[in-house]
Amino acid sequence: MAELDRRYGQGAAAGRADAGAIDQGLRAYMLRVYNYMASGVAITGVVAYVIYAMAVVTGADGAITGLTPLGNFMYASAFKWVLFLAPLGLVFFLSARINSMSLGTAQISFWLFSALMGASLSSIFLVYAGQSIARVFFITAATFGALSLYGYTTKRDMSAWGSFLFMGLIGIIIAMLVNVFLASSALQFAISVVGVLVFAGLTAYDTQQIKEMYSANDDGTLSGRKAVMGALRLYLDFINLFMMLLSLFGGRR
Repeated sequence: MAELDRRYGQGAAAGRADAGAIDQGLRAYMLRVYNYMASGVAITGVVAYVIYAMAVVTGADGAITGLTPLGNFMYASAFKWVLFLAPLGLVFFLSARINSMSLGTAQISFWLFSALMGASLSSIFLVYAGQSIARVFFITAATFGALSLYGYTTKRDMSAWGSFLFMGLIGIIIAMLVNVFLASSALQFAISVVGVLVFAGLTAYDTQQIKEMYSANDDGTLSGRKAVMGALRLYLDFINLFMMLLSLFGGRR
């Protein structure tokens, strides 16, 4: 009996050790995801502001008085459509090919995508005041952090949310395309409100899905690729949530 108790105690201790190792590995994996995501957001912000600063001419009071040759090329020529579509093409490429990439190539592709997004989003500085952009960014960061924490810690299975949120995302895309031709402020307001709800839900949902992607049996390369892909999903949630909130609360120039 004593021998049985001893073996049971050893088995329980080993189980706790394995669970502790998995928990520690999961925390390291999620930290890697968030670090990649944060680096992507930082690159986007820096590139967006630098391009904006190089593209505009400002007066003594800081007001925009015109565009430089670069600004005309970026915002007033057909190149603006390339600037708009290039990040979309790269994100599809990265999503489809990441499993065949080396970890280094996946990282570089993600950071290149973040830089292209920065170039594409640089035009928001032409529309919204800098202080307003900063305020909405911090609101977005706080909201995103709370929602992602919920997705990471909740015991509730959110897998059923996926189809509902995907349908909401498709609806937003269709409504945005329609509004390109209608230019309706009421429709834009509705899109922004629904968009905030959809991307808030996606933030929590994607966090839980990324957490469940983790496996203690993954090697360094596979785990790294999963972290990059997870960072890409959260990055897109953050950027889209930011843009929807900016549309609602941003102070225009």
